[in-house]
Amino acid sequence: MSESSDMLRRRADDRRPRRMRKGMYILPSIFTVANMAAGFYAILEVLHASAAEFYHLDNAAIAIGFAVLFDGLDGRIARMTGTSSDFGRELDSLADVITFGVAPAVLAWTWGSRLMQPVVFTDWHIKLTQLGAIAAFLFLTCGSSRLARFNISANPQPSNPGRPDKKYFVGMPIPAGAGVIAAIVHYWKGVPIQTWYTSLTWLLMVTAVGYLMVSTWRFYSFKDIDFRSRHPFRLIVFLALLFASISLFSRPVLFGIALLYTFSGIFWRVQWIFRRKPNAPPPSYTEASQTP
Repeated sequence: MSESSDMLRRRADDRRPRRMRKGMYILPSIFTVANMAAGFYAILEVLHASAAEFYHLDNAAIAIGFAVLFDGLDGRIARMTGTSSDFGRELDSLADVITFGVAPAVLAWTWGSRLMQPVVFTDWHIKLTQLGAIAAFLFLTCGSSRLARFNISANPQPSNPGRPDKKYFVGMPIPAGAGVIAAIVHYWKGVPIQTWYTSLTWLLMVTAVGYLMVSTWRFYSFKDIDFRSRHPFRLIVFLALLFASISLFSRPVLFGIALLYTFSGIFWRVQWIFRRKPNAPPPSYTEASQTP
């Protein structure tokens, strides 16, 4: 009886780690579902927005900001616990299309075109609304293409500029593109654009963010940050100060972070252009004739 009981106890002990490991696979998916829920909530808030109740747009922007946080946590937790799976990656991509593609596109169109006060020329107002829809659709298309390119790349690394490195993304990631849209709307407290020239500038900026997502320009990925290092004290202090700043001054801090991250890719690109070595000029006719 003692030997049989020991064998049963060992089998039970062997099953516990397996069950715990299976349960760990659910943890990243929970954050992915939270990401999707935030995107769905943002879409609902945009649909409820009007010129008199524009605060719904601010709520949508805040929801997208939380979705960016959830999206970063699910990938980080999956890598730290070794629970990455094909199902998790596919679910994350589908969630990103909804939260960081559809939701910010609808938010950008509603905030920058649909709720704008009618201008003197009614036809021009209609044209701006149509152009806004086109810009929002381009943003959605570029974001979806960015996700598709990332999924089919076994080792997505920037071909240019500079040396390829796993620390960098190829093009702006779609959560960052959505974060730029949300940060700007949140900075203005969801108050819709009032003038036609500001609306036109906004449409150009939305299109530019879409281009950055499908470009080969490199953007920092933050994947080299190691929370399991021996001395994470500086990182913990920095994150504590960052979250405290966001909680107290969310509008200017998030706006500044969005602009810095956007211009970081432009900076690396410009730096690569100036550092690129020009091609050696071909030898002249006289030099070629003197060679033996």
